[in-house]
Amino acid sequence: MSSLSPVQSKATLPPTGMGLQRPVISLIDVVKRFETPGGVFTALDGINLTIRAGECLAIVGKSGSGKSTLVNMITGLDRPSGGEVRTRDLRIDRLGESALARWRGLSVGIVFQFFQLLPALTIAENVMLPMDFMDSVPRDQRHQRAMTLLDRVGIADQADKLPSALSGGQQQRAAIARALANNPAILVADEPTGNLDSRNAEAVFELFADLARAGTAMVVVTHERDVGRLVDRTVTLSDGKIVADAAFALRPLGECGR
Repeated sequence: MSSLSPVQSKATLPPTGMGLQRPVISLIDVVKRFETPGGVFTALDGINLTIRAGECLAIVGKSGSGKSTLVNMITGLDRPSGGEVRTRDLRIDRLGESALARWRGLSVGIVFQFFQLLPALTIAENVMLPMDFMDSVPRDQRHQRAMTLLDRVGIADQADKLPSALSGGQQQRAAIARALANNPAILVADEPTGNLDSRNAEAVFELFADLARAGTAMVVVTHERDVGRLVDRTVTLSDGKIVADAAFALRPLGECGR
């Protein structure tokens, strides 16, 4: 398979093997509160978390533990009520809406449990959408980049088909290719294997491991606690707090899925 072509944007990653362990995003004393009919609800309470390039990180916890809210902080989909969200020297939580949207479009890729491919577009067209939205790749190069990404995830031969013609595992691979369209520094996968059988789930984690080795910070959100063999590090949430942060010290960064 061919290697990924870098997107000419601020989100361009370092070459394979370079810059691993470099902090990609940090949350410092992050608090998130919501007003509810019953009063103020604290969804996140004093979160301190740094995610590094080449790291496979799992965020686990029961329903209502704060996983989705934490992901919204990491991806810039929401702002904290208190604390800081930083990437290098940039305060993400202080960006205006347009600047935040541009940062998110170039720096963050998201893979959903239910794929969320547009049914009327071909697989290649779905992968090109983020490039179109962000104008991150010259127009005449977008199709080739989509094909390179689809080759990278092993489904280039499905490029001209509609999503309905693909299996669940193939659709998830297409969703991963789409999430990589703008060469993000962070890829967040929300229950990415929840609708896949064990064989396809293992294949997806193999892809994640490959991406981590190339320098992408991988964040996998799951309610499953038994993910230690698939990731470098597991952060456990309960009632909006980090109650455990376990790194697997004997496994090099980027060796998730092994």
